[in-house]
Amino acid sequence: MNGATIKGTTLTQVALKQVALALSLLLIIAVGACQPARVLTVLAAASLTESFDEIIETYRAEHPGVEVRVSYGSSATLAAQVASGAPADVFASANESTMASLAKAGLDVTPEVLTTNTLQIAVPPGNPGNVTELADFADEDRTIALCAVEVPCGKAAATLSERLGITPKPDTYEVDVKATLRKVELGEVDAALVYRTDVTSARGRVEGLPTPGAEQAVNTYLIAKLPDTADAGEAERFVAYVLSPEGQAVLRSYGFGGS
Repeated sequence: MNGATIKGTTLTQVALKQVALALSLLLIIAVGACQPARVLTVLAAASLTESFDEIIETYRAEHPGVEVRVSYGSSATLAAQVASGAPADVFASANESTMASLAKAGLDVTPEVLTTNTLQIAVPPGNPGNVTELADFADEDRTIALCAVEVPCGKAAATLSERLGITPKPDTYEVDVKATLRKVELGEVDAALVYRTDVTSARGRVEGLPTPGAEQAVNTYLIAKLPDTADAGEAERFVAYVLSPEGQAVLRSYGFGGS
């Protein structure tokens, strides 16, 4: 016997269909559990690495349906990627002119002030090059690293040097502030000019020296939702969280000035 029938369909066939339906539902649930409901892509200046890592970790915990993916690098490089159509939802720049380049490229952005930062002299532990002030950066007998002039930390270094009447003689120009700091951490240079936040984040791998006049070259960081975002609402929520008292407290803990 093939089993009882219900209008031409055996009970066995009905049972198999029910099992298949149940398995399909379980598969849908499993896939949904493995894949976040939304993905948010953030591009941020290299100097924000440690602070944004902490902010994003907390944001993920408070928004379990959102996966935040972040890429750090030179603000100028990231801005060029955005202008070229790279998919992203939020951009955080280390200065105002880099963010303004997006508007010049025809993108409709409305940035908000994120925080501020200033430069500081960084030397290897023990200061083997006996660097004491920014004027020592003009000494050809010392090995010096600076950020490339095209990126925000390099522009700030050039501004500060000009205002203090100093002509640095760097041995290397690096692509961003983290690469510049790394030269100090590896002991490859006697000194570098980086952000004070990077000295803080290095946690003893470098020493920071007093840098009189640093307040003459303050970098204002900006953050903006990008016009081609795939999820404007989530992008706005993330920006709001970074600008909230909780987000600003994290930035200040790394030495940023607060917005």
